[in-house]
Formats: sequence, C-alpha cells, structure tokens
Amino acid sequence: MTKKIICLFDVDGTLTDPRQAIKPSVEKFLFETVKKEFDLAVVGGSDLNKIKEQLGGKSIFEKYKYIFAENGLIAFRDGKQLPTETIQSNIGEEALQDFINFCLKYIADLHLPFKRGTFIEFRTGMLNVSPVGRNCTKEERIQFYEYDREHQIRQKFIQALKKEFPDLPLTYSIGGQISFDVFPFGWDKTYCLRHIIGYDEIHFFGDKTTEGGNDYEIYESDLTVGHRVTCPEDTVNQLNILMALTRERREREQLGLPMQQA
Repeated sequence: MTKKIICLFDVDGTLTDPRQAIKPSVEKFLFETVKKEFDLAVVGGSDLNKIKEQLGGKSIFEKYKYIFAENGLIAFRDGKQLPTETIQSNIGEEALQDFINFCLKYIADLHLPFKRGTFIEFRTGMLNVSPVGRNCTKEERIQFYEYDREHQIRQKFIQALKKEFPDLPLTYSIGGQISFDVFPFGWDKTYCLRHIIGYDEIHFFGDKTTEGGNDYEIYESDLTVGHRVTCPEDTVNQLNILMALTRERREREQLGLPMQQA
C-alpha cells in the first residue's frame, strides 16, 4: 500500500530567508513538482499576517493543506480555521503581566549597539521577546545576530527569566535572528501535530533543530520524520532526495521487492 505523506515546513530559514518572501524558484518547485507527490503544510512561530507576507498572501490557503501560525495555536485546514487557545487563559493575567513587566525592565537596562521599537509582541499562544526590537532593518537584524552570537544576549535573558519565574510552566525557544518565543509547556511546534490526520508519514523540514531552537521538539518528535536544513536551497535538495526515495519505494512495492537498506 502506497504511504500517504505530508511535508510540513518551518518558514524562516527553511522556505524563506529570515523574514523575507519566498523566492519564486522555490515556490514554483513546491507547487509544480512537490505538490504532485505530497500534500504540503507550513508551521511558523510568527503570527498569521507575517506568514502571509512571506508565502503569498491569502492564496496560501489554496496552496497548503494546513497553515499553522504561532506553532499551531492559529490553525487552518483546507482554508477553515480550527479551534484555538490563548496564553493568558493558560497562565493567568496576573502572572502574564508580572512576566511582561520584568521583560520590559530587563530590556531597559540592556546596553546594545542600538535599540528599535516593538520589544514584546503579544500573540495568541505565546510572547515574542526581542531585546533589540522587531522594528530594526534587515541590515540591523544581521548586525544584532552577529552581536548576539558573541555576547549571548538572548540566552542570558532567558536564564534571567527562568531564575525569576521558576514556577511558571513556560518554554523558551530561540528562533530567527533577533528574538525568542515564550509559550506554555507543550505549546512548541509539536502542538500543530494534533491537527494533522490521515497520513502515514509527516516529514518535517526545519533549520533550528538543535536543543533550544524552535524546531527542536518537532524535529525530534516520534510523530515526524525530521529533516535538518540549512537554507531554502537545501530544502529543495532534500525534497528531491525524498521524492526519489519515495518513487523507488513505490516501484519496489509494485514489483514486490524489499527496499534496499541504507
């Protein structure tokens, strides 16, 4: 029996360069080649509007079987929205305000090469915290990312939060170049998997797959076949390999032959 497969993609660093629109060559490959073989889905930590900006506006609901924003707290199947939860209902308004106040005070005391606006972005199922501010330019994003690699600004911020709020059931996940996500336990990208039904294999493609990265949990999940990628071009290469292996498996099934072991 031919297996039914869906390919589930992270957005930044996997289908697109960070916070950029998908390249026409990648999009063409997905919908003219890959979609003939597998269903397609995307999962991002960003809100729905940002995912739309990067992947083609309202047409994404026609292109992808599933759209998961905010790790799947905002979920669509065949263009229809699925039930959701909120971070404030999970941890409570008082604790949430204490947490946000601490973040703002911590950021106020940080000395960085520069700061811009939008330091905390409140989303449905998470907070996105940016020490430098989400309003920085593309060039400033790169500059902060290099600065953060040397000085571990985000990692130290997370350690301070864990020390200040040891009893809050929260997960901290570094993704992208300038920020980190904060969400209740279990609300990482594996949250979206509860919505995916009817498939024999879920192949996940992501770039932040090491521990502490926002693709780590879903990459390691027993429910997925994980593919670690380095950029959109690497995603294309790995999809070509997956399609070749799938075709070989189908041909061998038709002939009644066992698959060769790698």
